[in-house]
Amino acid sequence: MELKNNVVGWFEIPVHDMERAVRFYETVFDVKLQREKMDSLDMAWFPWIETGMGAGGSLVYAPEFYKPSDSGVLVYFTAQSGDLINELSRVEAAGGKIHKKKTLIKEDIGYMAVVMDTEGNMIALHSR
Repeated sequence: MELKNNVVGWFEIPVHDMERAVRFYETVFDVKLQREKMDSLDMAWFPWIETGMGAGGSLVYAPEFYKPSDSGVLVYFTAQSGDLINELSRVEAAGGKIHKKKTLIKEDIGYMAVVMDTEGNMIALHSR
């Protein structure tokens, strides 16, 4: 079967404190998240474009359903600056911790780094 869309369609990152998490992600990625409350869910959506590669996603506060974790799925964020060292340089000032510094994966794949956000989630950064 030939793929017509990316396999991943959406992601959600659980948070303990939505205000703190929004500040962290807006600071590190230099973007504005859109806050939405839907019934019992409190969400903050990352900006996304319909035609680009990758998937859209959000932060989500729903303690009865989601719990932040440093040992679950690892979401890779594309460094919009083109070099993840720029986003990585803002992690600690935003309250996060660098777990794995910028590391070459392979020449044809690029670089990655792993950080812990303010909520206790591990996330990765990627750039060519």
